[in-house]
Amino acid sequence: MSSSGSITPLPLDPELFGELLEKVPAEVIEQLTDNWRKQTEALARSQKENRLLRELLRLMRVEKYGPASERLSDEQLELLEQEPGVSQAEVQTESERAQLQLPLKGPKQRPVRQALPAELPRIEQLIACEPQECVCGACGQEKVVIGYEMAEQLDVEPAKYFVRVTKREKRACPHCPEQGVACAPLPPRIIEKSLASDRLIIETIVNKYADYVPLYRQSAILERDTGLELSRATLCGWVMRVGELLRPISRAMAKELLVSDYLQADETPVGVQMHDGRGKNHQGYLWQYSQPAGAVIFDFQLSRAREGPQRFLGNFEGILQTDGYSGYDRVGGPKLIHAGCWAHARRYFFQAVEAHPDDRAAIALVATIDELFAIDARAREQNLTIGERDQLRQQNAGPILESIKSQIQAARSQTLPKSALAKACNYTLTLWHRLTRFLDHPILELSTNAAENAIRPVALGRKNWIHFGSREAGPRIAAILSIIETCRRLKIPIRDNLASILPRSS
Repeated sequence: MSSSGSITPLPLDPELFGELLEKVPAEVIEQLTDNWRKQTEALARSQKENRLLRELLRLMRVEKYGPASERLSDEQLELLEQEPGVSQAEVQTESERAQLQLPLKGPKQRPVRQALPAELPRIEQLIACEPQECVCGACGQEKVVIGYEMAEQLDVEPAKYFVRVTKREKRACPHCPEQGVACAPLPPRIIEKSLASDRLIIETIVNKYADYVPLYRQSAILERDTGLELSRATLCGWVMRVGELLRPISRAMAKELLVSDYLQADETPVGVQMHDGRGKNHQGYLWQYSQPAGAVIFDFQLSRAREGPQRFLGNFEGILQTDGYSGYDRVGGPKLIHAGCWAHARRYFFQAVEAHPDDRAAIALVATIDELFAIDARAREQNLTIGERDQLRQQNAGPILESIKSQIQAARSQTLPKSALAKACNYTLTLWHRLTRFLDHPILELSTNAAENAIRPVALGRKNWIHFGSREAGPRIAAILSIIETCRRLKIPIRDNLASILPRSS
C-alpha cells in the first residue's frame, strides 16, 4: 500500500487485478508489488553488470588477440555517415574542417625501388662477356667495351672473429743495463687484461640493448662460431663494467636535459632480482625523460612512487608532458606547467570502440580526435616551423576542441558510469586543461608518442632478457639505455659513439 493509502497496481489485466483486490488482503498485494519492484531493479542491475563484464571480456580478448593498430575500420566510419539527426549547420562545420582530414587509406601506390645508402662502401664485381659475345658475328673483329650495365644489391659479410695480437715494443740500452727496460704503454681498455677486445664488448652491449639478444644466446653464438666458451656471467661482467663507465656521461646528459624548457616523461616496469630468498622478482621501474627531438635519459627506481620523478626533476620549471598518472603531480619547481597527451585520451576512446565496435558516439570521438592530429600531420607534410604550425593550430583546433568536449559531455550522460566510454570521457574531461595547453605553448606536441617510442625498445628487450640481475644493475643498465636510445633518436651510429666515449684499444 502506498503512503496515501492506495494500492499501487501491478501490471496486470484490470479485471483480474480487481478480483485480486477483493480476494487477497492489501498487505499481500503490497508485498507482491514490493517484491516485483525489487526483482525489476535487480534485473536492471544484472543487465548493467552483464554489459560491463562482456565489455571487460571483449577488451581482454582484444588486448591478447586483437590487432595492435588503433585505426577505425571503413565499416565503423560508414556508421558515422548513417548517423541520423545531423543538422545542416553541423554538416557545414564538418565540411569546413574536411580539408584537415587525412585519409586512413590512400590510393595504393606502386612500390618504388629504394636507393642504397651512398655512405656504404662499394665493392665492384666485374662480369665479362662470354667469348662468343666478344666477337662480331658479321666481320669477325673483336668488339670493344663501350660501357657497363650496372646494378646494386645490399650484401652482408658474416661476423668474422679473429685474434688481435698486441705486441708492445721493449727497448733497453746495451751499454747501460742499469737503466732497465722501457716498454710501450698499453692503451686504455674497457676491461684490463680481458680476453675480449673493446669492440667485442661493445658488440655485446649493442646486441643486447639495441637488438634484444639476451646474453645466454650470445654466449651460445660465440661458442658456435669461435669454439670459445664464455659464460653468461662473464658477459654480464662486461655489461656491468660498461654501465659503470657510462653513468657519469648519463648524469651529465641529465643535467643538460633539465635546463631545457620542455620535457616528456613516461615509465615502464622491469623485473629486478633481489636475491632475498623469496624466489620472486621485485617490480622496479625505468622512468624516461626526454625532449621530442633531443636526448633520452632513463632513471631506475625500485618503485613507481612520486619520489622518483621528484628526485630526478628537482626544481625543473618548464613544461612537463605526461599521461594522466598522478605520480607526476606535485613534482618540479613551483612554476612547472603540466601538459597532457592526446594519444592517451584517444586510446581510451578507441578501447571503447573495441568493446563496442558499433558505438557511434565512441567512433565519432575517435574520428574527431583524429582531425586534431591531422592539423599537425599537415604541418609536418608542409615542413612548417613551430610558429607556422601554431598559426595552423590557432586557426583550426578551436572548433575541433569544442566539438570533442560537447560530444564527450553528451556521451557521458548516455552511457553506464563504469563503461569504457564513461572512463574515457572522465579521463579526458579531468585533464582537459592540460590537453588544451598546446594552444598556449606552440612548442608542445599533441602527444608523448616520442617518449613511448623510446620506451618501446625496453619492452621488446624485456621479453628477451626478462629482468635486471640485481638492484645494483638498474642504474648501470639505465645509463646504457640512455646512450643507446639517444643515438637511436638522433640517428647516431651506436657502435661508433660507444667506441668514442669508452676506453678503447687502437
